[in-house]
Amino acid sequence: MRRAVSVRLPAALATAAVGIAVVVAMPTPQASAAVGSATGYATQNGGTTGGAGGQTVRATTGTAIHAALCGRASSSTPITIEVTGTINHGNTTKVSGSSCNTAAGVIELKQISNVTIIGVGSGAVFDQLGIHIRDSSNIIIQNVTIRNVKKSGSPTSNGGDAIGMESTVRNVWVDHVTLEASGGESEGYDGLFDMKDNTQYVTLSYSILRNSGRGGLVGSSESDLSNGFITYHHNLYENIDSRTPLLRGGTAHIYNNHYVSLHESGINSRAGAKAKVENNYFRDSKDVLGTFYTNERGFWQVSGNILDNVTWSGTGSENYPAGPNLTSTTTVSIPYPYSLDGASCVPDIVRQTVGANTGLRVSNGSCSPQTPPPTTPPPTTPPPTTPPPTTPPPTTPPPSGTNLSLGASADGSSKASGTSYGNVRDGNISSYWSPAGSTGSISIKWGSATRVSRMIIREPSGTQGSIGSWQLVNHDTGAVLASGSGAGSISFSATSLSKITFKINSSSGTPRVGEFETYAS
Repeated sequence: MRRAVSVRLPAALATAAVGIAVVVAMPTPQASAAVGSATGYATQNGGTTGGAGGQTVRATTGTAIHAALCGRASSSTPITIEVTGTINHGNTTKVSGSSCNTAAGVIELKQISNVTIIGVGSGAVFDQLGIHIRDSSNIIIQNVTIRNVKKSGSPTSNGGDAIGMESTVRNVWVDHVTLEASGGESEGYDGLFDMKDNTQYVTLSYSILRNSGRGGLVGSSESDLSNGFITYHHNLYENIDSRTPLLRGGTAHIYNNHYVSLHESGINSRAGAKAKVENNYFRDSKDVLGTFYTNERGFWQVSGNILDNVTWSGTGSENYPAGPNLTSTTTVSIPYPYSLDGASCVPDIVRQTVGANTGLRVSNGSCSPQTPPPTTPPPTTPPPTTPPPTTPPPTTPPPSGTNLSLGASADGSSKASGTSYGNVRDGNISSYWSPAGSTGSISIKWGSATRVSRMIIREPSGTQGSIGSWQLVNHDTGAVLASGSGAGSISFSATSLSKITFKINSSSGTPRVGEFETYAS
């Protein structure tokens, strides 16, 4: 048996007090959703949108989370559950209903789809309580902390996994979470992020995994080879014995992660698994890549990785380290676009972006943190200074005055192949920007504060009507200036700002923005 992880943190925090189940429904005209958009393999197989387009509720207990799932019209009705406070065994009970299949002592996402769980407010902590995903699809978990989940001792939850997925799971995006234990198997803990029994199209991004014997596995045994298409990017693995991750079969894309203090082994590709491992930074660790504890070999494609004080064991039976001279043994084709940060800046960009309750910042490949525009809609009753949105016909005429977008700059979320942010400010309706998926954001920005009170979104010929619900956001403050649906003209209270963002929350077909015009009046 391998040794338990040597925990280097203060004593574990005490279990939080028992709470009262509370579900607060917020029937906003358009539901809130996870911040940003799914990345990696979670964008494939139809994509991962979670509860987008459904009702939003707020929960302060595990029972309330279950009640929200059980209160839906069906097991596939979209829902976003905003969680705040501490979720523990004392406030997590089974709730029954035709749209759910829950259990006490665990957050059970079983035989359901189209769900987002997102931490809000001062934070959401799942204390000694795991999240179990089984026979489910299109799930987003974002901005939560899950700690000290045990498989032995007391209390136990989820087989000792912080997040565990099994039995025909599809399209899961886990983002900006903190997963941590206080020891290894001998202390009662298992994996932090486990997948088995036909789990596919999963992304883990901008997250912390630390102080555990086991980071996570893909496949429970050498015969469980139906899992795969997993992306791990911009994560911090710290003070882990092994499994960062353990891959049994399938394909994984592992890039821009920071690995610190891996005591026994790191990325363990075995049983025919293929891993593309690029631009990661490994520090103060042992055997960071290879096939370990089996003779069933796996494969890897390597490039751009930095090894900083990494040691290697010798090759032998059931031990096939990839180093000290990393060499590719296969090639892996990645079907989605992504932006690589240079490996040398990975420690810094990871430090600034990962984990729960840290601002949900991301990287666009420039080695500098970016704050995504908020996707939470305005309150049901908008402030009196914000007039109701209008939806003019597609042939909206230009207003009087100068289009302030001409000569300005532009940026946004991931763009579709062949498009440019600058196409929305070039005065040419035939050129356009389009997001990489069905949602995304495009911004106009100036070098100094500029007074704006009206904007026009124009769609290229032949694409009119594809843009669905949207929000117009003051990027400087995060304030929502207006919301509505469809392209056209919108007026709002005059505001001085340096960057204004048009956020597309839904669409039919592929949305395209030919021009994002801005005016002072």
